[in-house]
Amino acid sequence: MNDNNKQLKLAFIGGGNNSAVGYVHFAASQLDNKFAVVAGAFSRNPDENSATAQRWGVSEKHLYNDWQELVEQEKNHVDAFVILTPTPHHIEVITTLLKANLPIICEKALVTGPAEVAEIEACYDKNKHFLAVTYNYSGYAMVRELKHLVKQGALGTIQKIHLEMPQEGFRRPPDIAGKPSMPQAWRLKDFEVPTICLDLGVHLHHLSTYLLEMEPTETIAQFTNHSQYPNLIDDVNMLLNYPNNIKGSMWMSKTAIGHRNGLQIRIYGDKGSARWFQLNPDELELNYNDGRREILDRAGQCEYANQFRYNRMKPGHPTGFVEAFSNLYTDIYEELCCYLAGTDKKNDYVFGLEQAKDGLNLFKAAKKSNESRSWEELIK
Repeated sequence: MNDNNKQLKLAFIGGGNNSAVGYVHFAASQLDNKFAVVAGAFSRNPDENSATAQRWGVSEKHLYNDWQELVEQEKNHVDAFVILTPTPHHIEVITTLLKANLPIICEKALVTGPAEVAEIEACYDKNKHFLAVTYNYSGYAMVRELKHLVKQGALGTIQKIHLEMPQEGFRRPPDIAGKPSMPQAWRLKDFEVPTICLDLGVHLHHLSTYLLEMEPTETIAQFTNHSQYPNLIDDVNMLLNYPNNIKGSMWMSKTAIGHRNGLQIRIYGDKGSARWFQLNPDELELNYNDGRREILDRAGQCEYANQFRYNRMKPGHPTGFVEAFSNLYTDIYEELCCYLAGTDKKNDYVFGLEQAKDGLNLFKAAKKSNESRSWEELIK
């Protein structure tokens, strides 16, 4: 196994200064000193590409204007390639890297739908390849505490789970550095799976699977357009059935004015319930059937989130999105070290092709349900 103090080397494909997610990935990968970004083809725009390399301290010798040249020149010098291009471009990069047996860290969504998953499966060998997809919201300390409570039976037998992720970006684009951040062109087109499901829905699917450790079996869904962009799904409501008679729902929206990112989890058992709201990430609201109501935070009686790795700063100084992402990058580091050393260690927080496939199958079934106006079973 690699020395845990040894940095692993990353090459970024995409993720430049003009990217929606690039700087977050860069910052998160650096926070615990596990990775060094040493090479990249950050942007198709040569000026942006060069400016990103300068900002991040990447040598011009390891900067490329073509991602395929980056792969060819750096494949023997880096430990993994990070894919940060728009989702429709992922399939070409992923299949190229898999055929070369090169480790991959990929921004969600993995690809645009089950048809592209099938293309990946044609060249993917789980015993030979490393493929991690970044679902960062399960990196929050109190979401991990919630999973621990569920597994310990603190809420009793789980009966219901409701997840939502309302945003206002299509109706009120967020200001970034004083300028409205308009939707990227690829986000204004739907693919085999609606783009809102690729953007927001895969997070909700991941969180439900992460907490329940099971997949839904069927769904009924309603897709809507409420924005100024015609023929584009921007609001989705779904009901879900899970094994063991567990019921659920998901709501995602790009047109919910007043919500910057209203990610919320509510989970109910026969002994109690829990609520976690991303804009108040260090607190978990708990209610029990004897009438007790508790607010659990990192300074409370946490059994999982009290670990040093989740307390870079003492409670009272809230953790946030980048820290959650960094928690995931540390998990990926541990799994990648095992992979590179040829040892078999499955990290409970690193997810790859199988969960990506399940999520995309869920939203394809939801699309079919919207058309049939009936419940649709999920196909494994």
